[in-house]
Amino acid sequence: MIEPVLSILADGKFHSGQALGKALGVSRSAIWKQIKVIEESGLEVYSVKGRGYRIPGGLDLLDRELIEEALDPAVSSQLKHIALNLIIPSTNAMAMDAVYQNGHGSLYLAEQQTAGRGRRGRNWASPFASNLYFSLTWQFNNGAAALEGLSLAVGIALIRGLKQLGVDGVQVKWPNDLLWRGKKLAGVLLEMSGDAAGECFVVIGVGLNVRMPETAAEEIDQPWTDLQQALGVAPSRNTLLAALMNQLVPVLEQFSSEGFMPFKEEWQGANAHRNQEVSLHIGNRREQGVCRGVDRAGALLLEAEGELQAFHGGEVSVRLA
Repeated sequence: MIEPVLSILADGKFHSGQALGKALGVSRSAIWKQIKVIEESGLEVYSVKGRGYRIPGGLDLLDRELIEEALDPAVSSQLKHIALNLIIPSTNAMAMDAVYQNGHGSLYLAEQQTAGRGRRGRNWASPFASNLYFSLTWQFNNGAAALEGLSLAVGIALIRGLKQLGVDGVQVKWPNDLLWRGKKLAGVLLEMSGDAAGECFVVIGVGLNVRMPETAAEEIDQPWTDLQQALGVAPSRNTLLAALMNQLVPVLEQFSSEGFMPFKEEWQGANAHRNQEVSLHIGNRREQGVCRGVDRAGALLLEAEGELQAFHGGEVSVRLA
């Protein structure tokens, strides 16, 4: 396991193989093997003869204890299970696999995803200990039809949490992206399991760019940004995660009883495409018109040739015309 070595190297300072081995009760050879595994995860490790190993810039590792300390008591009571993982394929996949085992209020975190996904099956860049990748399971009782607008409400919760940390000007792009200065900052991926007409679980997956390394950004096929650029100095990921959860859990509770309507005006105010000409991509079909926000259920309203049409989620993609 490489966690103990990472926790020591997280300070960004040099540590000799001998000192690491002594601290962890293993041989220098074992330390060398663990360093190789760390390098295979994509992390850069400096190795200098006579000085030892160092991770340049250090690491801001997720810490369950620090996260729990920063959670509001009412929020903490709703999180029945928190799983902190080092490297996994996907937090959403893990949550879906265990949704009936661990149930409502289960939070899955990862330092790195090897098969992170965005909407419509797109790859989500997930470098080690650089950004936030988490999935939360939540139970709803009124079927899939009542869940329309949920991704929009989640976006509002994320904006509220970011605002508390000094991140202003974050906008929403229907139905599931957060933008800062027109560039993608975060994405939301919802997956459902259960009765489409009754009780069901929703896995709410969130990817938020915090300190995106340039090497990892090479695989991103659209304009992107991160909190490092927005704030100059990115917040601790533990503080950030707790701030987001402190907003997300109350929003989910309210959505469960009241639906999307309480969040509609707030979403309209943050709409990145408000009153702008947009193009909707629906499979092979294209629709163009002026974005007039969303209706009471969260469907996108497009005005074309004097007529207002509502478009729902699924395979609809919105771009500036």
